[in-house]
Amino acid sequence: CRAGTKETAFVSAVTAAGLVHSVTRSCSAGNMTECSCDVTLRHGGSASEGWHWGGCSDDIHYGMAFSRKFLDVPFKNITGKSGSGLAAMNLHNNEAGRQAVAKLMSVDCRCHGVSGSCAVKTCWKTMSSFEKIGRFLKDKYENSIQISDRLKKKLRRKEKSQRKIPIGKEDLLYVNKSPNYCVEDQRLGIPGTQGRECNRTSQGPEGCNLLCCGRGYNTHVVRHVERCECKFVWCCYVRCRRCETMTDVHTCK
Repeated sequence: CRAGTKETAFVSAVTAAGLVHSVTRSCSAGNMTECSCDVTLRHGGSASEGWHWGGCSDDIHYGMAFSRKFLDVPFKNITGKSGSGLAAMNLHNNEAGRQAVAKLMSVDCRCHGVSGSCAVKTCWKTMSSFEKIGRFLKDKYENSIQISDRLKKKLRRKEKSQRKIPIGKEDLLYVNKSPNYCVEDQRLGIPGTQGRECNRTSQGPEGCNLLCCGRGYNTHVVRHVERCECKFVWCCYVRCRRCETMTDVHTCK
């Protein structure tokens, strides 16, 4: 997390969010003795609207506190007051991940009534799937904000013309621009993408257009030989055919 790039910001946020999500789910499932469901919602609701809190609401407060205690303390101990720019940036990104889990909490309800009617509803709060949280943080990664590496009273945008624009608690922050991940750099531990297998027809991250960084790709035919159409013969052996297939494999130039 010392590199201070957009990628380390994303990793910090996802790690903090993942810890909240995992611990909170364990609380709701009854797998931890220190916590359970969120008891603050009991006996609440709206009788006039025909619903009340019930079931097991995810106790995100415990999960958030656990994540802060587990992940933030090392950064706070760096200077004693979390004063360094990188430490403050990491603390912010950790919290941004946790805030993503809280922001995407939703309310689920179950209907009760005669013949399946919804005369009364029991509702509870639940976390979104981690896939949805990940997509939210990926969007924050795409729109992350570069900040000054010199920490004064608070974190500041690097661009002086934008410093009056407030930094949101859900924004991801970075100090250093990302290196070129397309080209091998042994000093930074970047393998590059030359020789990587890619999917010619995909427009996603595994597609040749993106993965090969515009350098193009090579195509070669790979021959696969395997046993197939196996049958048990009485008694007592297995007879198989020998099948051969040819497939195109694409690798980045």
